[in-house]
Amino acid sequence: MRQVTGGRYRVTVGEAEDALTGSSLPFAEMLKHGSLVVEAYTPKGADLQEPHTRDEIYVVVRGEGWFVNGDDRHRFGPGDVLFVPAGVVHRFEQFDEDFFTWVMFYGPEGGEASRD
Repeated sequence: MRQVTGGRYRVTVGEAEDALTGSSLPFAEMLKHGSLVVEAYTPKGADLQEPHTRDEIYVVVRGEGWFVNGDDRHRFGPGDVLFVPAGVVHRFEQFDEDFFTWVMFYGPEGGEASRD
């Protein structure tokens, strides 16, 4: 993981894949700054994640499939940006074997909506 401390860092998909190699976890934390955490996420077979306590954004790098976001279910593919509010049930389904996405967690516990 690279901590941003006033400088600007670049993280590549290759570096993220190296961080995930040999790991039993489908994610690896790659950058952190303030409330922002950037992870690489590559579930294998099934996406077993639970709702998170902070808002999150996914940026799909490669792979296609279906994305469940609360009551919605829709196709996704490379280049898509997906937003999930804190506490909402979500998961990737029927995704390609080489699926890779960046996930960014940010904001306060309970999500930005908790401030309204």
